[in-house]
Amino acid sequence: MSAESIDEVTEPTGDGSGLGEQNAASRTTTEGTIHDITSEWGEILEDASGDDKVVINFGPSHPSSHGVLRLALEMDGETITQARPVVGYLHTGIEKNCEYRTWTQGTTFVTRMDYLAPLHNATAYCMAVEKLLGIEIPRRAQLIRVLLLEIDRIGSHLTTLGAGAMEMGALTGMTISMREREEVLHLEEHLTGLRMNHAFIRPGGVAQDLPEDYDGVVKKFIAVLDKRLPQFDQLLTGQPIWRNRLAGVGYLPVDACLALGVTGPILRSAGLAWDLRVVEPYLGYDEFEFEVPTSNAADSFARYLLRVEEMHQSLRIIRQCLAKLEPGPVMVEDPKIAWPAQLSIGPDGMGNSLEHVRKIMGQSMESLIHHFKLVTEGFVVPAGQAYVPVESPRGELGYHLVSDGGTRPMRVHVREPSFVNLQSLPAMSEGALIADAIAALGSIDPVMGGCDR
Repeated sequence: MSAESIDEVTEPTGDGSGLGEQNAASRTTTEGTIHDITSEWGEILEDASGDDKVVINFGPSHPSSHGVLRLALEMDGETITQARPVVGYLHTGIEKNCEYRTWTQGTTFVTRMDYLAPLHNATAYCMAVEKLLGIEIPRRAQLIRVLLLEIDRIGSHLTTLGAGAMEMGALTGMTISMREREEVLHLEEHLTGLRMNHAFIRPGGVAQDLPEDYDGVVKKFIAVLDKRLPQFDQLLTGQPIWRNRLAGVGYLPVDACLALGVTGPILRSAGLAWDLRVVEPYLGYDEFEFEVPTSNAADSFARYLLRVEEMHQSLRIIRQCLAKLEPGPVMVEDPKIAWPAQLSIGPDGMGNSLEHVRKIMGQSMESLIHHFKLVTEGFVVPAGQAYVPVESPRGELGYHLVSDGGTRPMRVHVREPSFVNLQSLPAMSEGALIADAIAALGSIDPVMGGCDR
């Protein structure tokens, strides 16, 4: 192209566009105004020229955003003047999906919300279904649930500590946390058949009994954790850098927690011993002896200490579970609810055993039809609504289920603690450095799968 032709293209048109008629003019869309590259942006920058603040996006793809979370931060230098959490990047529509499945099939969805505590989600969901049905599960099934919930709590707290340590630059803290979490996942796989998303806890009880060697395997796990948990104190608790990065950071007093609906370790770090296992016992938690650790520091360091202590308390509960477990049924006897009825596993570890198949096929045609309809159509739940909360590793996890008298939920809504607790981040981080916001966010411990669901 000749110099003359270039001049023709770039010659100003006099309308302020600066690049000639081939340049698209600004236009308004449903998402806002799209500006051209000269005139209007110049006006915008000129208007902001006297403001030293800058807005940055922190996340949703960032190694310290504690998951798929976006923070819109208004910064004055390194100081945060305004913080806005932006959620929804991990939305999966799980609540709505549950409304198109049978009551039992919903257990395979809810475990994928808070994927660090899948057994807590399954328990709260199934307890709400059982409340609508007006049934009580067998005692052995209750104790198995408690055993699994406390193992689940330990695994979640280990992941919290590991992720927080990684975000603070303490990579050794991350590696030992993930090492212990593998012990948790191995144990859950041995007890339920899967490392995660188990669908083991089901309406009416649990899918099957524990393996014959469960007592020895769980006791071995307890011995390993008793030996390794003190390593967190040796490595991190007294470490000056770790303490200085967390102490006094992410401060949130008890009145702010109550105003924002914050629960779990954040609330207990502010001095309020609110734990649903104690204040509103379920699954026989009132029979167990354990402490609810609290602190008055209300900062990130206190939340770290509480989670370490809560793992010790969970081990206490697990020991008591083993002592209380006695032989008995693990699913309600009602054949119209128990699904799949009297499940037994074949020698390959998959599916029903041949004896179970022969039992069904050898009975009357009515029995076979009933089994088929129970699995494909599900059982009927009386019309009504129920709300059941449990104490998850992050706070109050509640399931509100509505039934219209059919074989699937009319409405499923979850009070997810990650979503509620994230409201506290601006109060924790505004006025602080961006590095302190990372520490505060890690101490909140949001799981975005549950937040966005």
